[in-house]
Amino acid sequence: MNIQQSNIANLPTKYGKFRIKAYKDNNQEHLAIMSLDFEQIEAPYVRIHSECLTGDTLGSLKCDCQNQLELALKFISKEGGLIIYHRQEGRNIGLLNKVNAYALQDQGRNTIEANLELGFKEDERDYEVIKYIFDDLKINKLKLITNNPKKIDYVKSLNIELIERIPSITKVNKYNKYYLNTKKDKMGHLL
Repeated sequence: MNIQQSNIANLPTKYGKFRIKAYKDNNQEHLAIMSLDFEQIEAPYVRIHSECLTGDTLGSLKCDCQNQLELALKFISKEGGLIIYHRQEGRNIGLLNKVNAYALQDQGRNTIEANLELGFKEDERDYEVIKYIFDDLKINKLKLITNNPKKIDYVKSLNIELIERIPSITKVNKYNKYYLNTKKDKMGHLL
C-alpha cells in the first residue's frame, strides 16, 4: 500500500474538540478523528464509520448512518477514543451506484437485492486501510463501537485485542425500518 498521510490538526466541532489526521489511499481519503486524550488511552473506544453522504451530510432517513456518526462523535468526545471515517460510499459501490440502488429500493428491493441487481456483492468494502491506520496510531487493543459482525471479525483477524463491543443503536423510523431489518436478518447485524 502506498498511503499518504496528513499532519495532525485540531478540529473543534459542535460535538467537542478533536484532532484529525487524513490518509490518502489511491483516490480515497479516510479520516482519523481522535479525542484530545486519545494517545493516553490504553484501550480506546473505536468506531469504524462507513461513509454515507446521503445520511451523514444530507440527513437521509433511509438509513441510520448520521445518527450513528453523531452518537459516536458525542461518545468519543466524552469518553475518549477514535472514529475512523472510512470513505467507501455505499459499501464501496460509489455514490452514482448508491443512488441507482436507492431507485431499486424505491421499487421494493432491499439494500442487498439492489446491490446484487447492479452487479455488485452485498458488501464491496475493503478494510485494508483500517489496518494501516491502526498500525500508524499504535492501536493493539480497543473497545469497538459497532453492530456489524464483519467489523468485529476483521478487528479480531488483525490480532488486536478486542476488549468489548459497544452497540450503536439509534432510533428506527418508518423510512429506515426495512433497511435495518435487512441488516439484522440478512447481514447479521447486532440490532
